[in-house]
Parts: sequence; C-alpha cells; structure tokens
Amino acid sequence: MPSGSRETSVARLSAGRCRRILIHEMKEFPSHGAKLHGYEAFIAVVDTGNLTRAAARLRRSLQSVSRSLSALEAQLGVILIHRTTRAARPTEAGLAFHRRVSAALREIALAEVELSDRSGTLSGTLCVAGSAFFVSHHVIPTIRDFSLQHPGVKFDLRIAEQFAEPIRAGVDLMIRIGQLPPSPMKLRKIASLRRVAIASPSYVAQRGRPEIPADLAQHACIVRTSAQDARAWTFHAQDGSPHSVSVQSVFEADNAYVTMHAALAGLGIAVLPFYYVRQFIETGLAEIVLDDFTLAPIPAHAVWPSGSRPPLRVRRFVDLLAQRLKKDLI
Repeated sequence: MPSGSRETSVARLSAGRCRRILIHEMKEFPSHGAKLHGYEAFIAVVDTGNLTRAAARLRRSLQSVSRSLSALEAQLGVILIHRTTRAARPTEAGLAFHRRVSAALREIALAEVELSDRSGTLSGTLCVAGSAFFVSHHVIPTIRDFSLQHPGVKFDLRIAEQFAEPIRAGVDLMIRIGQLPPSPMKLRKIASLRRVAIASPSYVAQRGRPEIPADLAQHACIVRTSAQDARAWTFHAQDGSPHSVSVQSVFEADNAYVTMHAALAGLGIAVLPFYYVRQFIETGLAEIVLDDFTLAPIPAHAVWPSGSRPPLRVRRFVDLLAQRLKKDLI
C-alpha cells in the first residue's frame, strides 16, 4: 500500500476499532505485549513532547521507549513522530492516530481499575507529589501505615514546592496547600490548616509583643512571597470582626521552611501553618503572638488528573491520609 494511503487508513481508525485491535492483540497474541508497549510509548511521547520525559512518565529506559516507538512505526508502515535532538512532534497521521488510540487505552485503563476494585487487592505503584515538609511529616507516616495494610503497593514520591505547579506526567496524586483556582483537575479537601503568627523569644524580649494587628506596623515582619496573602494579613477578633494589615517586610522568602527558620532566628514575626511550628512552640523556641486573634485556615487538597476514575489504591490512600490529618492537626 502506498505511504499516503497507509497514513489515511491509520488516521481513519475509529476509537472502537482501535480498542478491538488492542483487545485482539492481548487475547489472541500474548507475545504481542511489545506492541501494546509501542502504543503506550507513542501516547507518552505525544503527551510530553520528548522521549526523555516519556520514558520518565512510563518508568522505562529511553532506549526502551525509542525501540518501542520505532517498532510500532515499522509495523504500521507510517512515520508517527518527527524526532529531533530536543523534541518529538507528531505527524498529521500521528495526531489523528493519537486521538483514536489514547481513547482506546483510557478504556482499557478504566477496565483495569474496575477489575482491581472488584478484586479488593491493591497493587501497583502510587506516585505522590507535595512539598518536602508536608511529605516528610504527614505523607511518609501515612505511607508506613498504608504499606502495612497493602504490601503490594509501591510508592514513588516527588517534591513539588511551588503552589501553582501543574501535576507532572506520571504523578497519580498531588497534595496542594492553599485555595485552588478553577481547574479541570479532580480534587478532594482533606484538611483545614490552622495558621498562627509567631516570633522567637529573643525577638519578643527585644521588640515587645504586638497587642492588636495594627501594632504590626511597628514590627519587623517576615513575608513568605509564595503565600496567597503574602503582604496582607487578615486577623479576626473573637467577635469575628476582620482586622487587615498591610505588612512591610524586613525579610522575604518563597519557602515556608526558610520563613520559619528566619522567625526562629529572631528576624521578625511570621505567619505560618501551625503544624510547621508546633514542635518549636511546645519546646519554647517560638511563641504565638496576637493569640487573641485568629487567621483564616488554609485548605489542603488531594488533587489528581481529570479523566477516568482514579485507581482504588489512590482513593484508599487519600482516605487514610485524611483520617490521619484529622488526628495530627488538632
């Protein structure tokens, strides 16, 4: 068949036809699993725009992804991807084929999820992303408990410090702290995090303790620039009335961990989640100031990619994490 005709036939494959082909490959020709790997490699390359990122998403070697893609193109007789040293771009036929095959693979993945749900046995790899501090203090202890219940599940942790960072390819679940903008991503609120204003005992001894939020104008303030209310702190009195203050910073950082240590070092007053500083308050290394006022709590969300229902291992892990946070964040 001429190349042009071959490309046209590939592009015209329906999602249903692609699905039947994939099922036929798996049922009638088990040894053709390599071809399924080729489909997966092709989808990943188009989605990520790069063979290296595709390999990371699939947790395969770069050579394996390249071989699978080349073998698929040879079997189909069509060039699906234009490759350069820096990028990989789908051809016109590749784009059309991607639309059809990705729909078929999503249905297969959904079938696997449904089968796993019915069996009740959890397995596979769960990739979780979040800030280093939250992951260390809350996610890792949850993983320990979860692994005792479900030893067949392996974990892959990724650090994602920036609030607006998108879910990376291959990540099943991301923990985000703060108010989320509208997004097609699926999410579940798992906790409300108390916030407090803190200072070191040495700072309080030298500069005194603010009695009302307006007093912060005469104090050194530490600003976490990545916070959504970085320079406008709103406190609430016991009667619920708001007291907003525009703070002038003497020290700025885009990381809560650094902000905390600046406050512990006596550089000024900082607003931080209570779970960050609880141990230092309990040991006397930090003090809560303006404790007659409260700050609005910030939500913690579990976020996962939009599309089909997440696997049971993801849903069960989120359930356990939410239960643990209710106890840990009292």
